[in-house]
Formats: sequence, C-alpha cells, structure tokens
Amino acid sequence: MRNETSIHVSHIDALSDAMVCTGFHPADFARNGAYFGAMSGHAQAVRRDGSAALDLAYTACGRFDGFWEWDLSPWDVAAGTLLVLEARGHVTRIDGTAPGVDGRSILATNGRIHGEMLRTLDF
Repeated sequence: MRNETSIHVSHIDALSDAMVCTGFHPADFARNGAYFGAMSGHAQAVRRDGSAALDLAYTACGRFDGFWEWDLSPWDVAAGTLLVLEARGHVTRIDGTAPGVDGRSILATNGRIHGEMLRTLDF
C-alpha cells in the first residue's frame, strides 16, 4: 500500500512502450554497457538510478515497467522482490530461472514484458 492505496505494477504490454531501469557501477560498464545498449534499442526508455531497492519499489508501483541488475546483495533485493510479487509483477533471475535473494541477478517486471526483456538480455 502507498498512501492507503494498493500498489500495482504497470499495464504496459510491449517493451517498445516501456520505461525500464538497471543499475551498475561505472567500473563495470564493459560488462553491462552491452546490455544497457541492447535494452535501449528495444525499450521506450532506459534509466540507471543507482538503488536496486528503490528501482524494485518503483517497478512494484508502476513507475518503471521493468528492472534488471547483476551482483547485488540480499538487502538490495529481498524486500523489493516481495513488493513486486505482491503488486502482481513477475520476478526471475536474468536467465529466467527462479529468483533468489543471493543477489546474483534479478529481472523484475510487470509480467507483461518479462519475456521480451528475457530475450533482449539473452546474448
């Protein structure tokens, strides 16, 4: 709930209409830059905010349509994963396997664009 109103993920149906976000340390740009570029070529917009917990909360509230990131800690993803799931979103690892709080990777979406994001990040 936010301001006594239930939160819900967005209703965007296509990645081309979606605003998605990610995060990575600038020193890791060599690894993540290609994924950022690939997603930029498919999504309406891509943002890099710097707080996985906030990005997951914003995805749960429908402000972002999807979020992906690698190399996080449990405290970065545990609460946000629950928020997205409770808001009727979908959460997996970036490879599509079951989510975990170990922080290896996370892909959280409104559910409607999850498959498109998985395919875009699979190279």
